[in-house]
Amino acid sequence: MDIGDGGSGVQRILLVDDDIALTDMIREFLELEGFQVEAVHDGGACFQCDLENTDLIVLDVMLPVLSGFEVLKKLRQTSSLPVIMLTARSDDIDRIIGLEIGADDYVPKPVNARELVARIRAVLRRTAPPAVEVARDLSVGEIRVDIASRNAWVNEQRVDLTTAEFNLLEYLLRNAGRAVSRDELSSAAFGRQFSSGGDRNVDTLVSKLRRKLGVADSSEERIKTIRNIGYIFALPSAGSGPHLE
Repeated sequence: MDIGDGGSGVQRILLVDDDIALTDMIREFLELEGFQVEAVHDGGACFQCDLENTDLIVLDVMLPVLSGFEVLKKLRQTSSLPVIMLTARSDDIDRIIGLEIGADDYVPKPVNARELVARIRAVLRRTAPPAVEVARDLSVGEIRVDIASRNAWVNEQRVDLTTAEFNLLEYLLRNAGRAVSRDELSSAAFGRQFSSGGDRNVDTLVSKLRRKLGVADSSEERIKTIRNIGYIFALPSAGSGPHLE
C-alpha cells in the first residue's frame, strides 16, 4: 500500500491486547507498513503511555485490569483520539457497545493484518485535519457543523460527536431532503462499501446521533427512517436546503 500520512511524520499506533503472540505479529506487520508501534498488555497500562503523541489506539475488548470498554469510556472523557476495537467475529453486541461509547471502527478476531492496516489508514484519513483550513459552516435549520474544526452545534449549543457520528451527520446535512441508503451512510461514516443489506451499525449510530441532537419538539425529529431504504434528514418546515457559510 502506498498511502502517505500527509507529511505529518511517522504515525504512532498504540496496540492494547493481552495476547502477546498476536501483538508481536501485528506490531511486526504495522512496522513493515511504516508505523511506529507501542504495545501494552492490559487496560490500565494504556494510560501510562504517551497518549498525547499517539495517533491511534488498537484496543482489544477482553483485557485484564481494565476491559477495552472501560478504557474507551475513560479515554472519551478527555480525548477524541481515534480508537479501533478488536472484537470476537460473532459478537455483534461488542461492536454495538463499542460504537455506542465512542469507537471509530472495529476489526473482528481472528485479525487479518492487511484489513487492520486498511482500517487504520481509513480512520487516520477521516480524523486528519484538512490540508487547507477553510472555516465553513454547513447548517440545516437549528443544526450546524464546522467542517474545518469538525464541531457540531444545535441552537448554538455544542454537541460532542465521535468521528463516525460527525461523518454521518455531515453526510446527512449535505443530502438534507434526500433519502439516503444505509450503504451510503456506512461508506460515509466508516469508509466501507457493502454490496447489499447495509450495515446494522449505521442504525446504532443514527440512534446515538438522534439522542445527541434531540430537539425540543419531538414531532420535529430531524433524522427520519425511510422504510426499506435508509434515512433522510428532514428539512425544516419553513426552511430551505443545506447552507454553506
